[in-house]
Amino acid sequence: MCRALSSFYADLLGLKPVMDHGWIATLANPSNPIQQLSVASHDESAPIVPDVSIEVDDVDAVYALAQQMGAEITYDLTDEAWGVRRFFVKTPGGHVLNILQHR
Repeated sequence: MCRALSSFYADLLGLKPVMDHGWIATLANPSNPIQQLSVASHDESAPIVPDVSIEVDDVDAVYALAQQMGAEITYDLTDEAWGVRRFFVKTPGGHVLNILQHR
């Protein structure tokens, strides 16, 4: 499923694969590699698959803000083995965001 999603976005949007762990793949705009899209078939360590992943400069600050806002944290702030620090938060519309920072 992940490879099919990755191929779909690559073909549709002209993105190029820059990372593939089998269960999650990241594609980037070849002319602006900071613009990225990640797709996942499942999550390796969390109980749910997030709808959207967003990289931020300071994940600890965003986590603290989400807590102050009373937002529902669905996966606690975690240092993952693949080099990211992240947490999941549920939006008012029920979508799950993966907020992350590369270590």
